[in-house]
This record gives sequence, C-alpha cells and structure tokens, in this order.
Amino acid sequence: MPVREQIRNKLSQLPHKPGVYLMKDRFGTVIYVGKARDLRKRVNQYFHPSRRMGWDLKFNALIEAIHDFDIHVVRSEPEAVLLEGKLIKEFHPRYNVSFRDDKRFLLLKVNLNDPIPRFTLTRLKTDDGARYFGPFASSGALRRTLNLVRHRFNLRGCRPLTPAETDYKHCLYAHLKVCTAPCIGNVTREQYLMQVLAACDFLAGQSREMKEQLEAEMKKAAGTKDFEKAAQLRDLLFDLRRTTQKTEKFERLPYTLPVAMDPGQDLAELAKVLNLPGPPQRIEGFDISNISDTFAVASMVSFRNGRPDRSNYRRFKMKTVTGQNDFACMAETVQRRYSRLLREARGQERDDLPSWFPDLILIDGGKGQLGAACAELAKLGLSHLPIIGLAKEFEEIYRPGQGQPLRLGSDSGALKLLQRVRDESHRFANTYNARLRLKRISESVLDEFPGIGEQRKAALLKKFGSVHRLRLATVEEISRIPGFGGKAAGELKSFLEARGGLPAACEAAAESKVSSA
Repeated sequence: MPVREQIRNKLSQLPHKPGVYLMKDRFGTVIYVGKARDLRKRVNQYFHPSRRMGWDLKFNALIEAIHDFDIHVVRSEPEAVLLEGKLIKEFHPRYNVSFRDDKRFLLLKVNLNDPIPRFTLTRLKTDDGARYFGPFASSGALRRTLNLVRHRFNLRGCRPLTPAETDYKHCLYAHLKVCTAPCIGNVTREQYLMQVLAACDFLAGQSREMKEQLEAEMKKAAGTKDFEKAAQLRDLLFDLRRTTQKTEKFERLPYTLPVAMDPGQDLAELAKVLNLPGPPQRIEGFDISNISDTFAVASMVSFRNGRPDRSNYRRFKMKTVTGQNDFACMAETVQRRYSRLLREARGQERDDLPSWFPDLILIDGGKGQLGAACAELAKLGLSHLPIIGLAKEFEEIYRPGQGQPLRLGSDSGALKLLQRVRDESHRFANTYNARLRLKRISESVLDEFPGIGEQRKAALLKKFGSVHRLRLATVEEISRIPGFGGKAAGELKSFLEARGGLPAACEAAAESKVSSA
C-alpha cells in the first residue's frame, strides 16, 4: 500500500479526542512527538496540501520523512502534556526541541514521618517513605494552589525540619494566623498531622466543597461589580481544577526500539561495502558516557540478524581511568569485554573459538577511539576481528589501516543499520550513567537537610561513605566532622531518623550495585 494512501486511511479513523501522536520514518524511528486537544484536527493539518506554501524548510523535511504515525488517546489535555514530555525524553526525536533535557515535571511531596511535616516541591520521586502528588503539567497552577492549601489548612511554610522557638519570634506565618505553629506547642503534633492529612485528601481530589465556595464568592463579587476580585477568584478556581484533576502517570510505554523494514537486505549491503566474508549475523557496538567527569561508564549492545539482542547487552563502570578520557575508557572496555570472552572460551576448551566473538565490532567515534580499541585487540591476539568506527558529525566509517573514511549515502540501508547500533549503544550508556546519578541523588537525602552546603555534605560522605552508614553513626561521631557541632550533629541525626527511607538491607544492596560494575 502506498505511503500516502496508508496515511490517508489512518487519518479518516482518528478520533476527536485529546492525545499524543508519534510521527515515524520508513525505518520505524520516531522522528516527532506532538500533543493535541483534538487528534483528528491536529494530525490532519500536517497533510493539507494547501498549507504547504506556509511551511518552513524544517517542517517540509519532517513531512517528507513521515512514513507512518501512531496515536495514544488520553483523557485530558494535561495528560497529553505529561505523556508528550515522557515520550520525547524516551525517544529524543530529531524534530523535537522542547522537553529534550532531563528536567521533569513538578511533584508535590510531604513526609508524614517528619517531626512537623511540610509540603515541598520536587522533580524527583524517591523511595523515602514520603507521599507524592503529581506530576503536574502546570507548575504555576501548582504553586498557586499550594499557597491556597497552606492558607486554608493553616500549614507551615518555613524551611527548618524542626522549627525552634527562636524561629517562631520572627515567623510571619504564625503572626498572621496562617500557621497553627505546632513548633511552640499551640497545637500538638497529632492535631497538626490531622491538618496535613486533610490537605492530602484535598489534593487527592476531595475538593468539591472548596470549588463550590470559590465559585459562589466569584459570582458574588461579579454581582457587586468587584470585577478585579471576581477575576482573581476565577483564576484561582481554574488553577485549583487543573491541579486536582486526576491524571494518568504513564509508567509503561507501548514502544520499543525501531528496526529496519528489511534487516537481511541491510546486512547484505553492509557486508558488501565492508568487504566482509558474509552478512554479519552478530554485531557488538560500544559507546562511552562520561558527563562532566562524573560516572565514567561504557556500554556494549549486541545485534543479532539486524535486531537488538538485549539479553547480551553489557555495561561497564571504569576501574582504571581517571578524568575525562574517552580513548582510555574505550581501551579498558574493549580489553575487559574480549579478555573475558577468551577466558570463558578457553576455560571450556571449546574448538569453535571464533563463534564466541562477533562478526563485526562497531565503535562510536573516529580514529582515536578506533585506534584505542584496535590496540587492545592486538594485545589479546584478536586483530583479525572486523572492527570499524562510526563518527557522528559526518557519519563517516573509519577502518583499520585505511587513511580515508568511507561515506555512504544517507539512504543507505547499511548506514542506517550502523546508526541504529550506534544510537542504541549511546542510549544504553547514557541510561546507565543517568541511573547512577539518579541513584546517588535518591540515596542522598542530605540535600533536604536545612542549611547543609556542598562542603559539609562532601565531608560527611567522605567520612562515612554512604547515607546508610551515616544513619548508623552516633551524634559524637558526626560532631567530629568539620562544620558540625553538637547541636548540628543532633539535628542531623534526628533528620535521618525521621527520613527512614529504604530498609537498611535494601539500601546497602542498592549501594553495592552502584559501586560494582
């Protein structure tokens, strides 16, 4: 079926509902993700010939590349915004600009184990025993609604974990009767906790009474021609409805890595252009992820018959390389991968030694990375293994002993296959790097301790090694750390006890996974 006819048939079946659409090229790669209040109207706009004159070069290139599209229907426009952001972060489509960074939508957090619980904004959800609300598509609406909740339920807005009596003397919230000031005993912790739980129920959707009250006040203000107040109440009611509207969280996505339409043909073409003895049934691709000199890691992905073989993916955390040195990282990774294969093959005394190794090795990079990998293969006696480097800037293929790189046409199936291997190794390496960084963040609750700076936090982690070990330390041991006196050490100990987080065994296991690669 011709592409345009296929798209035309799908357009006629689109619903008039909110959702997200994914434009894909002929290889099944997602090249653009968009949201729509009305999917049928929005997606049809892409294929109106009368609009072509108004398209810019980028939009024309997108339209020409579209081979197919998928849709995902949701219940509301805010859900479409949340799903759009999640899918863009997942696929990094080349025609999308927004949402491509690692910034997440805001969440609202409250830890009921704190001495005096308070609501805070965060972008990262961790397993720390706290209760989370969101994510929220509109950060402005969330902040204004949170301010309303604090005033309506008389909740604290100050930062300290346990406000002292000296803090109360200058507490504007208490003087204005916004907060019931449990820090000085105006109410008990149990009474204050009831206020917090009522606010939680409100944020969970039990807000009809307040909405009706605001609507009545708005109509009353409009009736007395106090239009400024009526407009403020209207905006507040709108924010409240947006914040308390239930949205789906989209934990699982129904999409996988795109594959070629004809992998066998691409493999045959690749064998021809690289002068291989036959189509490479097994390809292993390597990439390095070393972001800002932190968590230098590498990935190895395996493709079998042109398709991802995820059971044979491997990841590495650098053991011998210090600093940002991609060449040394590549050398260590190749050495560790193939020296291990040699040991396993010789240990089992197998005669079919070549079958243990890939038909082609792909290095993400140019001459430098390829040279480092070839040097390690030579040390292992594996110089006969076919290996190439793919440089991203001009998509040039570097081969050992060849002075000039090989350039294939942009429509070459062999090049598209190499790009898929390279992009998958890049994604896998970056995912591992991000996982380590997020795990470090999720394990360290120290950032939430009021008043702590980078130097004091670094001193604690250097001394105790992890938050788990810091929890086991005594107040006297903590007080020996520079910058911590007896009072600060006691407050930190109370803070960590309130932040129970993961059970000790689970936390220790998580730390061991991070430290090993």
